[in-house]
Amino acid sequence: MSDFIDLATFPFQIDFMQRAFIVTLMIALPMAILSCFLVLKGWSLMGDAVSHAVLPGVVIAYILSIPLSVGAFVAGMICALATGFLKENSRIKEDTVLGIVFSGMFGLGLVLFVKVQSDVHLDHILFGDMLGILPSDLVETGLIALAAMLFLVIFRKDLLVHSFDEQHARAIGLPTRLLHYGLLAVLSLTVVGALKAIGIILSVALLVAPGAIAFLLTRRFTPMLLTAAAIAAGCSLAGIYISFFLDSAPAPTIVLLMTALFIGAFVKTTIKARATV
Repeated sequence: MSDFIDLATFPFQIDFMQRAFIVTLMIALPMAILSCFLVLKGWSLMGDAVSHAVLPGVVIAYILSIPLSVGAFVAGMICALATGFLKENSRIKEDTVLGIVFSGMFGLGLVLFVKVQSDVHLDHILFGDMLGILPSDLVETGLIALAAMLFLVIFRKDLLVHSFDEQHARAIGLPTRLLHYGLLAVLSLTVVGALKAIGIILSVALLVAPGAIAFLLTRRFTPMLLTAAAIAAGCSLAGIYISFFLDSAPAPTIVLLMTALFIGAFVKTTIKARATV
């Protein structure tokens, strides 16, 4: 029995596993809360766009010898602002604009990365390096997560109104422009915070899945926020723990767990809806 307990608790005794648990939990909570607003507002593809668009910013930041997070944030904001400008000044729909902007910036990032002799591995940028997190990375990610959480909590009611009906929010005097660009800034920040741990591509899952699952399971906004946070935190911790024994990559394991939960929630709500007919 003692051998089983020692084996079960062994991942929690390793330094790099402890840092992986902490950094993933720090980024999972703000991304889960943000995912609720993105799902309600229909901005799920925006999270995908910003995640891919940060790549050229990372490469340019490396060339200029400045923090990679600064370049990633600037590139994410450029993507968000360019999308808004093109949408307001053309007849093209937002999803089409998003596809053009983020694919173009992602392509630019790949071209720059190939041309620049970098010691940063592309796989670490795309998929993260959760097990290689340093104590300094914990500080940076913690500050980003704190800033994102403060904005989302302080403006949660205004953001809710803005997500459901922007015209109504403007009519009752809410600062819609501040809310709009503030949400985009927080989106870029959270992607930057997740960059080192889970990378560009897999961060999309944390920006969509928790909110989507919670939307299926709940009918009120506050329970939706709490459910999304619990799902993100639970899947993150369980995914890292399971990956240790399966010898798999932690981030994809987390994504698979959330996908399984989404399928389960979808099946449950479908059966329940048919039973009430």
